[in-house]
Amino acid sequence: MATISSAGVGSGLDVNGIVTKLMALEQQPITVLDKKEAGLQGKLSSYGSVSGALSAFQSTMAGMSYLSAFQTFSATAVDSTILSTLATNLAAPGSYAVTVGQLAQAQSILTSGKATTNTAIAAGGSTTTLSFQFGTITGGTPPVNGVGTYSGSTFTQDASQATGTVIITDGNNSLQGIRDAINAANIGVSATIVSDGSATPYHLVLTSKATGATSNMKISVSGDASLAALLAYNPAGTQNMTQSQAGQNATGTVNGLAISSTTNVVSSAIPGVTLNLAKVGTTSVNVARNTNSVQTSVQGFVKAYNDLSATLRKMTAYDPATKKGGPLQGDATIQGIQNRLRTLLNTTITGLGGNLTSLSQIGISFQLDGSLALDATKLQTALTNNFSDMAGLFAAVGSTTDSLVSYAGSSANTRPGSYALNVTALATQGQTTGSAAAISTIIAASSNDTLNMTIDGVSASVVLSAGTYTNAEIAAQLQSLINGVAAYKTAGISATVTQSGGVFTITSARYGSASKVSITGGNGAANLFGLTPTSTDGVDTAGSIDGVAAVGSGQNLTGATNTAAEGLKLLISGGALGVRGSVNFSQGYAYRLNDQVGKMLTTSGVLSARTDGINRSIKDIDNRRTVLNDRLATIEARYLAQFRALDTLVSKFQSTGNFLNQQLGNLPGVSSLVTGKG
Repeated sequence: MATISSAGVGSGLDVNGIVTKLMALEQQPITVLDKKEAGLQGKLSSYGSVSGALSAFQSTMAGMSYLSAFQTFSATAVDSTILSTLATNLAAPGSYAVTVGQLAQAQSILTSGKATTNTAIAAGGSTTTLSFQFGTITGGTPPVNGVGTYSGSTFTQDASQATGTVIITDGNNSLQGIRDAINAANIGVSATIVSDGSATPYHLVLTSKATGATSNMKISVSGDASLAALLAYNPAGTQNMTQSQAGQNATGTVNGLAISSTTNVVSSAIPGVTLNLAKVGTTSVNVARNTNSVQTSVQGFVKAYNDLSATLRKMTAYDPATKKGGPLQGDATIQGIQNRLRTLLNTTITGLGGNLTSLSQIGISFQLDGSLALDATKLQTALTNNFSDMAGLFAAVGSTTDSLVSYAGSSANTRPGSYALNVTALATQGQTTGSAAAISTIIAASSNDTLNMTIDGVSASVVLSAGTYTNAEIAAQLQSLINGVAAYKTAGISATVTQSGGVFTITSARYGSASKVSITGGNGAANLFGLTPTSTDGVDTAGSIDGVAAVGSGQNLTGATNTAAEGLKLLISGGALGVRGSVNFSQGYAYRLNDQVGKMLTTSGVLSARTDGINRSIKDIDNRRTVLNDRLATIEARYLAQFRALDTLVSKFQSTGNFLNQQLGNLPGVSSLVTGKG
């Protein structure tokens, strides 16, 4: 509305005052709209507070929705200087006597000494390839105290470790250049240069990045003779480098049973417990259920609900002292949220058949104000007597009666209950098998050393190192090469290579119909796999859950859509075909609340629907205000025009009156009458 700026032009009429008062009356509908919008904005802000409280509550519930949150164990070493521990939910309570006999270490080998680090070693114009293999050295005479060379030993490549190559040219054929090239190649070897202070002090030291007896190095050199004389290292043959530290496994005992590990992180000696070995010695490891962690989780559950409940009460309650209600008092949406949450908390848990099915059994109960209270004594009793049932009370939990079937997951649509399982097919892996035994185990460069293949839909080529091998050595080298291909590692693809009587088989590590292996070419294909190798694609597992055909993918069976078992995922790792027992599934309180609150907070949830409606109302008010302001501007302009005209008219009347009085005063006889004289 325009600002009033017109005053009377001479009549003395207060046009500004009159129009201002009139416009104040005209503006009353806008004042009503402003108050209504302020109320809606207040509600919108309150809904934001409710949304934040629900999000915080959901975060706590999400953390309690998984089995691992309740099946926690603690493992403690009496002497923590010997080893430290980490327990998982698969740990077995008990006390274990642990002796560490030796620590795992990596092999280190070094070259003969050189006078400088930056002088070229190889002849100019040559290209040399360093090929690294990793494996185990057995038999013969080892170096004394691990320092020196081997005599009469055998080297067996570890097929699980990838081989690697390094190219040496004129630009990097000094000690420094070789060191930098090896480190840049990232092939599992660390290279450094050390000085012993002699006339030829500089030695290139190569150390395997992996510890253990299976990570000893073998280095084949193809190219310059000077580099071969410096770097070639075969523990079973020519050793132009000298071992300075032997690769060895960590060894010891657990409750008298001998253990061995390639690393100092031992995860298989005690079920569900990882031992981080630090030094040689003997100690005890005590594994126990971590009831304190579960107790803390339950306390967090109660606090999270009470925090949410307090926010909802604040928004809806009536304050007798101020005689005012909360901004959302009587709001149907908030009442619906409160009722839904309380209903879920008062519903018993079914599906697993455990001893705990309600919150009251562990000491959680509702108070008169709608909050939850926790009886610590009752909770401790439940933890002592029914620890294994606690997880089912809060998390989504599945259990199976068949040891080769495991619960792998579920969805929000999976209904609690017991489901019968029938397996009609087991998952298999794709593979390719040679049509005949290898023609020759002598691999010659650019003759029969290349193999092209496709594994799980990704194609790649590998090149075997030239040399004379056994069939087992070729299988180990081929597997190592395949699993070292960058494209395969990026895609998470791996394979195993085996041989029987010289007939090679490549098998994908993947299960199911997406698991495929084929030989597509290469100059070594016919030599190693014959003219017509046989490829067999993998198949998915198949079966039914509760009598309804399930969806198979790899080794997983998943309950079909629109069934009670929808989303129930089972891992079938083996066993016989046919009836395979049953699967019990339950959804605990935390899981249900997490799911329910998540739905409330979605863009299609009740909160969004309510706030969208408020925003539409606010927008409607803004539109109506705009229309009213335009109308008021018109009204104001009309009032101003009318009162200006009136002001002008009154002014004219006043001028006319003054003129008449003047004229009358000039008439004879009239003047005395006017003045009252004579």
